[in-house]
Amino acid sequence: MALKEKIDTDIKKAMLAKEKDRLRALRAIKSMILLAESEKGGKEGLDSGKEIAMLMKAAKQRKESADVYKEQGREDLMNTELVELEIIEEYLPKQLSRDELTQKLQGIIDKVGAQGPADMGKVMGTATKELGGQADGKSISSITKELLSK
Repeated sequence: MALKEKIDTDIKKAMLAKEKDRLRALRAIKSMILLAESEKGGKEGLDSGKEIAMLMKAAKQRKESADVYKEQGREDLMNTELVELEIIEEYLPKQLSRDELTQKLQGIIDKVGAQGPADMGKVMGTATKELGGQADGKSISSITKELLSK
C-alpha cells in the first residue's frame, strides 16, 4: 500500500477514534505528500525513496522544534512536537542503532576503498543511498568521520 493511501486510512481511523494529536500529525504528513506531488506536476505519485526522504525531513523538523521549545521552557509545545515525531516515526523504516550503523559504514568504507578523511565524499555518497531512511545524515557523517580518522 502506498504511503498516501495508508495515511488516508489512518486519518479515517483517527477521526473515528477522536485522536486529535494523531489526526494533526497525519494531516501534516498528507499535506506534505500533496505538496510534493503538486510540485512534480504529475499525478503518478511519489516513489518510496522520496516518501522516506520527506518523512525524514518532517521528523528532523519536529526534533529541532522540540529542542527549541525545550530551551525556551515551553513544555506544552515541546510535547506536541514530540507526539507528532512519534507518529511520523511509525511510518519510517526501523532506525539503525549506533553499532549497526558503524558496522554498515565500515563495510561501505571497505567496499569503496576509502583510505582517509579525503575520501569522505565517496563514502557519504554511497552511504546515503544505501542507508537512506535507516539513519539521519548527521549520524552517518559523524560516524564516517570517526572511522576515516582512525
